[in-house]
Amino acid sequence: MAGSWNCGVSCPRDWVPLPLAEDVDPWVWARHEAPAVAALAGHAAPEPEFLRALENDLASRAEDSRSRAPIHAFALYRDALPDALAVLEVTSVEPDDTVPEITLRWLEEAFTAPEFGTAQSLSARLPAGPAVRLRQRFAGAEAYPGGGRPVVETLTYGVLPRGFDLAVLVLVSWTALAAGDALVETADRIAETLRVTPAG
Repeated sequence: MAGSWNCGVSCPRDWVPLPLAEDVDPWVWARHEAPAVAALAGHAAPEPEFLRALENDLASRAEDSRSRAPIHAFALYRDALPDALAVLEVTSVEPDDTVPEITLRWLEEAFTAPEFGTAQSLSARLPAGPAVRLRQRFAGAEAYPGGGRPVVETLTYGVLPRGFDLAVLVLVSWTALAAGDALVETADRIAETLRVTPAG
């Protein structure tokens, strides 16, 4: 929920909702959820080492998403791996003194940051409203040992919900570049489920 409106998306079961409330300890949550997430990821009988790695990844993903204060956040676990394949976050942008009117052009300019070639930008029409769709790559913030930084690929929908004076962003990010096209297809389907409704 955000102010006088609500928004939500529908994700497949292997997208695990991350806890964003400050009163939820992400490490306690991760320890409780790890066995069920392992089963979702296709690991029916995980070893203790796998569960520990999965707990660490779940808690770290929750803490990282929480630092950006999104409305919703999900992590994708599959292929019997303890590391999330992708993360999806839903956030909002509302007009203020610096940006009195949010347009699709402004969203495209504000959220384009290609470091490896030109961002792929498309106009889209979602059930929630008109949107700009951006696919791009850039260097991640966290460095590998030795100083290198991972290449992060993202798909962002900047949506102008009909009847509301704001924008909603659906951002999916991943570093498994070989899975990019499949993840884009999944992200496209999830974006179609975005709904924005009045609160109450």
